[in-house]
Amino acid sequence: MIKPVELFRDVIKIIDQTTLPELVRFEYIYNLEQACEAIKKLKVRGAPLIGIFAAYTVVQIAREIKDRDLERMKEILRNSIEELSKTRPTAYNLFYALERMRRVVNTRQTKDELLQDLENEAKQIDDEEKARCEKMASHGVRFLKEKSRVLTICNTGYLATNHIGTALGIIYRGVEEGRIQKVFALETRPLLQGARLTMWELKENGIDATLITDNTAGLLMAKGLIDAIFVGADRIAANGDTANKIGTYTLTVLAKYHNIPFYVVAPTSTIDPKTASGKDIIIEQRDPSEVLGVMGRRIAPQGVNALNYAFDVTPYELITAIITEEGVVEPPLE
Repeated sequence: MIKPVELFRDVIKIIDQTTLPELVRFEYIYNLEQACEAIKKLKVRGAPLIGIFAAYTVVQIAREIKDRDLERMKEILRNSIEELSKTRPTAYNLFYALERMRRVVNTRQTKDELLQDLENEAKQIDDEEKARCEKMASHGVRFLKEKSRVLTICNTGYLATNHIGTALGIIYRGVEEGRIQKVFALETRPLLQGARLTMWELKENGIDATLITDNTAGLLMAKGLIDAIFVGADRIAANGDTANKIGTYTLTVLAKYHNIPFYVVAPTSTIDPKTASGKDIIIEQRDPSEVLGVMGRRIAPQGVNALNYAFDVTPYELITAIITEEGVVEPPLE
């Protein structure tokens, strides 16, 4: 698997996910401005990956500070962490990772100690996500019956986590163990992360999958062609309400009607204990141009308006179970 984010010599090396699948383009991130742009423009995306990337960005900024005064260095880093926290309001992993980096900034007593410990903390965050992904895959495969036909939305594999993935991690493990007969991936409008990224990942790893439009899911369920649905999450509230890619809530309602199990797969770094319920989750609204066009080509008439919510919230009552690295949370989720 190609690493979508890594510390590379004295810079951060990323895969620009906006150019996939046509072009595997690497980009180098040197400063805060480039990092914030990479997150906002979805060159780096996926809740766990955003957290990892933000942590490495703090390391990169610290490396570039020339001022030898420790307090001045800490001030720059705190301000940078604040700017990074504004890039994506819904994904909790971003805030989880930045808070850990902030604690390092606030407690270290020398510049050399601060630099080394920031790098150690960022690498630890990355390593922990790897371990979480592997454990989630192990917990999740037990929910796959023989020859399962599974459905997923958006992209939750290594392009979203730097490792095997959350929901896609279970699919990878299920294929390895011969439990999965068929994988269906939703295209995921408006930015087509399912069509562009999930299908690219699965193809790169030799997994045969079928792409469907977002509004085909209900028909497949009605035909009895879906046995289970696995999705990721960008933030999980304390009561089990879950924010995920727009269109997920629609899937849960359809799954409930057709008695199809619906599994949310997310590390504990996605759980926000300070947010009581989904009503308190801030839902990001993105540029309407993403809805008015496809891949840079406008499809709607000039002068019309569009709403572009990036996420929706699934009530806990519609979720069969939440699969984490610590184990599986089953109802009552709250």
